[in-house]
Amino acid sequence: MGLGLVLAFLSLALPAKPNANKPEKTQVPESVIQAFKQANVPLSAVSILVTPLNNPSSNSGLSKPRLSLHANAEMNPASVMKLITTSVGLSLLGPDFTWHNKVLVDGPVKDGVLHGNLYLKGSGDPKLVVERVQTLLQDVMTKGLREVKGDIILDGSVFDLPDKNPASFDDEPLRPYNVAPQGLLLNFNAMLFKFTPDAARGEAKVESEPPLSNVQWPSSVPLSAGACHDWRTQLRADFSKADSVRFNGTYPKACGEQKWPVAYVEPPSFAPRMVQAMWRQAGGQLRGQVRHGLTPAQVTLWHEAPSLPLTDIVADINKLSNNVMAQQLFLTLSSQKGVGNFASSKQVVMQWWTKNMQGHKAPLIDNGSGLSREERSSAQALSALLELAAQSSFSNALQNSLAIAGVDGTLVRLRDRRPNSVVIGRAKLKSGSLRDVASLAGYVEGLSGQSYVFVVIVNHPNANATRPALDKLLEWTVQDKKLNSIGNNLGMRY
Repeated sequence: MGLGLVLAFLSLALPAKPNANKPEKTQVPESVIQAFKQANVPLSAVSILVTPLNNPSSNSGLSKPRLSLHANAEMNPASVMKLITTSVGLSLLGPDFTWHNKVLVDGPVKDGVLHGNLYLKGSGDPKLVVERVQTLLQDVMTKGLREVKGDIILDGSVFDLPDKNPASFDDEPLRPYNVAPQGLLLNFNAMLFKFTPDAARGEAKVESEPPLSNVQWPSSVPLSAGACHDWRTQLRADFSKADSVRFNGTYPKACGEQKWPVAYVEPPSFAPRMVQAMWRQAGGQLRGQVRHGLTPAQVTLWHEAPSLPLTDIVADINKLSNNVMAQQLFLTLSSQKGVGNFASSKQVVMQWWTKNMQGHKAPLIDNGSGLSREERSSAQALSALLELAAQSSFSNALQNSLAIAGVDGTLVRLRDRRPNSVVIGRAKLKSGSLRDVASLAGYVEGLSGQSYVFVVIVNHPNANATRPALDKLLEWTVQDKKLNSIGNNLGMRY
């Protein structure tokens, strides 16, 4: 093959180099450009950075991008912001960090009876769910305390938080993603309803957890014969009352078993209702009431229950994009040296960033979860963070927390959209989505064996229509085998 033909072939196979006379968008693969056009999203609203991992340039010592578009633009990354919170958390606290929930008493315990109050003091534990609360209460009883003559007092003072209207973000107060953080967060302050069709009875059985004191719901709803379209709307649910839930419609038989998580309509009373119901369910007796309050200085530790390790918590935060868990971790960053609050946690992150991310513009952080219209970062800064994380002691914990494309977490639907996609199983990513944001960031393995740091952010009213474009960009990143082999054969690097 003549040199002219080789160079002509390379000009098609290799990504174009930046040129002062060429607009940056010419670097973007044509298939990706067309997909963005179909979504009616201009490339001016898109930021992309695809960088080989562990492939430093011989001149600068920095990774040379394979593709860069508006990489320094400050963008709203949505839930990709969780990568900052979880990376800082893993770095400062360590993958094995645990929260410690304490049960304390202010009086003597005789023959299983506490002559005083029992205190459940929260630690900011992000995942104190039904099963773990059940175990905690059972352990309290196993140690010889089965009756409380005073009150059970719930203490969440480890965090100092402002009052929040759960409808303030998007006027959807019953969406679990809008649950506010708490020092003592139980079961994400949410109910989970399960609907199971019983064709013989012509009804769907309704089950709910956790148990809540003085809250009622129907045990069944009538079945309908229609298709399984928007089954939640067909149920005509009424969650407006704190002491009762109503389903005034029907449940389609064709839906099979389904689950519906709902944030509790009266957040302050959720934990007291749950603890009272579960204490009695475990066989405990209570003379007083369950209420919020503070733990006095003169108390005795009765039982201590550690949380799941941070590695497990981070996996839930990133794979499932759990907003309230991310905020719990964010607040924990400052609670290690006092009462946790958002302002202090922002300072902790900024201090970490200044120390570890020199030369990269710091993000604008609101609550650390990405559920914000204010938070900002750039593809360049996020890519640098991911490169740092890949070389860190917490690399495995962070990478294992990311959703695997087409396999699990928030990226499982890639397989439905593109069942034969080459990306399936080859990308570990954090996804983000808001009304006007679509984003992906993480690690992608090319067919050549080369790994890439991958970041793309779209800020546009049509952002949620760009998933096909993001899929094509991922596929282009994976399909690097021919590209890589040509460069290697000619002794070249891209």
